[in-house]
Amino acid sequence: MESLRELYRIGYGPSSSHTMGPRTATELFISRHPEARKVKAELFGSLAATGKGHLTDQAIREALAEKGIEAEIYWFPDQEKPFHPNALTLTELLPGNATETYYSVGGGKVIREGEDKNSVPEPYPNEKVGTMSRLLKFCDENGYQIWETAIEFEGEEILDYMAEIWAVMKDAIKRGLDAEGVLPGGLHLQRKACQSYAKSKDFTGSLGNAAHAFAFSLAVSEENAGGGKIVTAPTCGSCGVLPGVLFHLMREYDLPEIRVLRALLTAGLVGNIVKTNGSISGAEVGCQGEVGVACAMAGAAAAQLTGGTIRQIEYAAEMGLEHHLGLTCDPLMGLVQIPCIERNAMACMRAIDHATYAIMGDGRHKISFDDVVEVMMETGHALPSLYRETSMGGLARIHEI
Repeated sequence: MESLRELYRIGYGPSSSHTMGPRTATELFISRHPEARKVKAELFGSLAATGKGHLTDQAIREALAEKGIEAEIYWFPDQEKPFHPNALTLTELLPGNATETYYSVGGGKVIREGEDKNSVPEPYPNEKVGTMSRLLKFCDENGYQIWETAIEFEGEEILDYMAEIWAVMKDAIKRGLDAEGVLPGGLHLQRKACQSYAKSKDFTGSLGNAAHAFAFSLAVSEENAGGGKIVTAPTCGSCGVLPGVLFHLMREYDLPEIRVLRALLTAGLVGNIVKTNGSISGAEVGCQGEVGVACAMAGAAAAQLTGGTIRQIEYAAEMGLEHHLGLTCDPLMGLVQIPCIERNAMACMRAIDHATYAIMGDGRHKISFDDVVEVMMETGHALPSLYRETSMGGLARIHEI
């Protein structure tokens, strides 16, 4: 499995696969062809279908403009490349004619056609920790908590990176709680985090606690929708779930930061297992691969922070993914706003509930996390393409009607 640095990426919204990925691909192309003065960008499949709402063209133009390169952009939503639905072909028009195709496979990661998709160094040996069952076995054999596995294979310095990740997450919450007004795009959607947080202060008991976490998750998701600086966890579209849970529990239980950083490691390993054996791309498997995985990551983190064993942590993660099976990716107008923002807030609450449920038992359950990852991929591939980030079906289609 890849480093957690590949899963947790710092960048700007609204989409890891449609904004961050295409910009990265364009920058890679420029680095390989620095003499280019004019470049044609052709967008295919899901990348073309919802690219305008995700500011894909803007990301490409900005990357080219920074090097003084002229851009031509063409959209082909009805044409899909076989490797992945998010495909981008870049062609040097002046002075040469070099052509390369890139695939934005989720979480901001891109793969160049013809390149080994596993060319990135992988510190985690799959034969030891590449699945949840192997990870738990490794922990048992070494007396480890799940987060200690990350230290084992990435070194103590991975905690420094987690501190950087956590700082960006907290800043996104604070900015989101302060911000008001309408989000960009054609939906004219009002930000709600600021008002939600203000109202939550008047609530008491469990209702008040839930409202706080809800507001924190909204804050990050709205920052992402507005193009703000966030962390993929595992994607931009699902970036509000994990920080909402962590920030709420840190405040609620007065947790030291080091425990939050360790929880980020555990959540990251959960996300990495799905990324390795399944998918975190909404264009490939629907929103179950984004919000579903985020809920699994957050549930695992919450279970750890509230004293769960490694098997209770696995159970909380399993429920997060299981109960989002079949979730479609159908954003209105291709914007990461409706239903994405509310889904983040709801998944934040579900993650806390899953952790609570798991800790109430002894961790034993019938369906394993690895089983659910397999079913998620099967379900995702069975979903018609119109329910996988094309804005051609589901809620997006109803909005058009």
